[in-house]
Amino acid sequence: MSDKKIAVIFPGMGYHSDKPLLYFSKRLAREKGYEVVEAHYEFPFKAKEIMNDKVRMKEAFEDAVSQIKEDLTGIKFDEYSDVVFIGKSIGTALAAHFDKVLNVGARHIVFTPVPQTFEMLKKDAGIVFHGLADPWCKTEIAEAGAKELGLELHKIDRANHSLETDSPMEDLVSLQEVMKRVESYL
Repeated sequence: MSDKKIAVIFPGMGYHSDKPLLYFSKRLAREKGYEVVEAHYEFPFKAKEIMNDKVRMKEAFEDAVSQIKEDLTGIKFDEYSDVVFIGKSIGTALAAHFDKVLNVGARHIVFTPVPQTFEMLKKDAGIVFHGLADPWCKTEIAEAGAKELGLELHKIDRANHSLETDSPMEDLVSLQEVMKRVESYL
């Protein structure tokens, strides 16, 4: 096996890879010698339109799966000594899905998971960041899922689904702490 490393980015519905969590994760991955690949997918509706609607959420997930297959086709994951999937929101569930379906054995950086993520992630798969004011995933679900799967869980006080609060200065301090943990994990 070579010493090649790859990081695959799985964005959220409204949280693209140019937003802070994914943008700085990509930069750190490149700095650490990872080839960075971004999964691309679009949704026919906005995140707010599917919140708490399991049928539409499933449709969005399946639609994204079919689009991502194209991005991942041709990547020979077994040629990499380290594979890291970096996901945000629905992207965390998509990352877990592809890790399982393709039998990649990836490590995961999980930013603000949705509850379904914990149904698909494998044991000891990685590190999770959860905002205590996240309306998409209750803290009890994140805690139980992380505990059951042996995942390192970092909770950010008052943070929403973007790991942000109403204080930009507080968010910058929090983002720096999150990125220190990401850098260490990489």
